[in-house]
Amino acid sequence: MNEPLLTVEKITAGYGAITILRGLSLAVPAGSITALIGANGAGKTTLMRVLAGLVAPDAGTIRFDGSDITRSPSHRRVAAGLALVPEGRQVFPYLSVADNLRLGAWAASARTEAAASTARVFALFPRLDERRAQAAGSLSGGEQQMLAVGRGLMAKPRLLLLDEPTLGLAPQMARMIFDTVRHLRDDGMTILIAEQDVRTTLAIADGAYVIESGRIKKEGAAATLRDDPDIRSAYLGL
Repeated sequence: MNEPLLTVEKITAGYGAITILRGLSLAVPAGSITALIGANGAGKTTLMRVLAGLVAPDAGTIRFDGSDITRSPSHRRVAAGLALVPEGRQVFPYLSVADNLRLGAWAASARTEAAASTARVFALFPRLDERRAQAAGSLSGGEQQMLAVGRGLMAKPRLLLLDEPTLGLAPQMARMIFDTVRHLRDDGMTILIAEQDVRTTLAIADGAYVIESGRIKKEGAAATLRDDPDIRSAYLGL
């Protein structure tokens, strides 16, 4: 197993007086797909927001490539190579596909390679190339998800955080997103994915964590967890 690119140690976080994450720890090995699975409200999105610097933890430590980024602002995390594709896509609806992508490459290190990054995104998602001048808000849900992923890739991330990337998508579009995630891993990218489709996520992931009530309940190789009786009963309906 590769060394961790991201290490989370005993993170506690929430919103005001409401605590969501309770001493949560995990590690994401470099070059892997690591899955985060759990029911709605378990804390997956809160963890993603903490990692992206959108929610400040009350306690604990986050290390990215050996450096403590616990108190680093979001823009410095992006510049260091950590990018979030948020739940709900959150594209800029009145801007074109091309302009949405351009905004993903705002960091100085990404701007110098923006043209090459755009070409890579269009190679991954030819439909976006066909719609490059179209307003993002007029795209289908699946096309908007392609755009959200593409915008994240424009930042030239070393670690891509994917929060519910197939939520609300038709099965064929969801399969395409999962295939893209696997392709990115095979190209060397490190990915942490939070996803409701547990069956498919565990099929493509290398390792996985099960989060319940803001704590890690189980962890291990994705194939092992896929055969775990508790996981099969709670998440796979078997």
